[in-house]
Amino acid sequence: MGLLTRERETAPCTVTVSHRFEELSAHVRFDNGTVVHPGDSVLVEGPEIMAPYGELIEEQRTAVITRASRLEQIWTRATGDLEFMELCEFSFSEEVMS
Repeated sequence: MGLLTRERETAPCTVTVSHRFEELSAHVRFDNGTVVHPGDSVLVEGPEIMAPYGELIEEQRTAVITRASRLEQIWTRATGDLEFMELCEFSFSEEVMS
């Protein structure tokens, strides 16, 4: 992998969508052990999966992984902590904001 080049690969995956009272979630598990690194992007191929209320659906799909360039990986690692801290800058109070 080069400093500025991106690579693409495909991986078989299992998509699990839960639309139940106790859980509302969607997860992707790579069936071949592929690991996603900071800066990588994943696109799961196929139509949208809609689970009716009260159900959990699992489907086998193919994921296209676009690997971040070496420079993008470095940038993501360097700035990721700062972006996380932005998410932490909140508070809950009963005061009404005006």
